[in-house]
Amino acid sequence: MPLNKTTLINAVAETAEMKKVDAEKAIKATIDTITKELGEHGSVTLVGFGTFKVSHRQARKGRSPKTGAEITIPAKIVPKFHPGKALKDLVSAHKDNKKKTAKKK
Repeated sequence: MPLNKTTLINAVAETAEMKKVDAEKAIKATIDTITKELGEHGSVTLVGFGTFKVSHRQARKGRSPKTGAEITIPAKIVPKFHPGKALKDLVSAHKDNKKKTAKKK
């Protein structure tokens, strides 16, 4: 089940045994801090979870889908997330379990 901000707040409040208002403040502060650091072209590493960082994309050539003419796509700075080993392993384990379950049906 995908989580949106509201369900994430509810899950954090329940898991941490805290009020929803406090969980919302904690999540907002976390997001704001990560956003601020990336805005300053920094990075945020959460060991076992992953790293949020800024990546510089070079200008490149492309094609206009409308006309087919060659265009220059400008350089830009974009946020990226690189999952940590523990997160990759967890996701991979769930993926393998889903495949096994699907084959049994």
